Amino acid sequence: MFYPEPIAKLIESFSRLPGIGPKTAARLAFYVLRMKEEDVIDFAKALVSVKRNLTYCSVCCNITDTDPCRICSDKSRDVSVICVVQEPKDQVAMERTREFKGQYHVLNGAISPMDGLGPDDIRIAELVRRLGDERVQELILATNPNIEGEATAMYLSRLVKPFGIRVTRIAHGLPVGGDLEYADEVTISKALEGRRELY
Repeated sequence: MFYPEPIAKLIESFSRLPGIGPKTAARLAFYVLRMKEEDVIDFAKALVSVKRNLTYCSVCCNITDTDPCRICSDKSRDVSVICVVQEPKDQVAMERTREFKGQYHVLNGAISPMDGLGPDDIRIAELVRRLGDERVQELILATNPNIEGEATAMYLSRLVKPFGIRVTRIAHGLPVGGDLEYADEVTISKALEGRRELY
């Protein structure tokens, strides 16, 4: 079946997004077709705005519409602790806990030889520059608990050791509310490694 060119182009555009196959792309395109014109215009403006109005923070490398970002500009944040995350969405997840009061560094990726990503392809050089600040006392590695995240954490740990900065890794293990019988071996072993004494 051949679609008119405008809808075919929209389907093709949606299908370029990760996780969107041809059927989902067609569904989305036809949904847009049924939307009110002003809603479609708002949607298009939001897409353009993301590309035109966002940049990377010159300090932490997170996406931002102001430079430096609001967290790096916040004088109440503890500058002695930097939490390293892989992606901007990970930083948002950490902030949602309202527990961490330090600074962040967003790598914008992870070391992944399978994908052709090495240390020079993510924001490690910017992190090393920040570690020259004598106020930094601890680096918390909050990369994902997968092969790429672990490789990145190990690389950073070895890289930072000469700086004399304390390097810690967030604990991994069983999720709250999860059942032990459904957890895989790696998750259970990480939970055992991260065990702590009860008071």
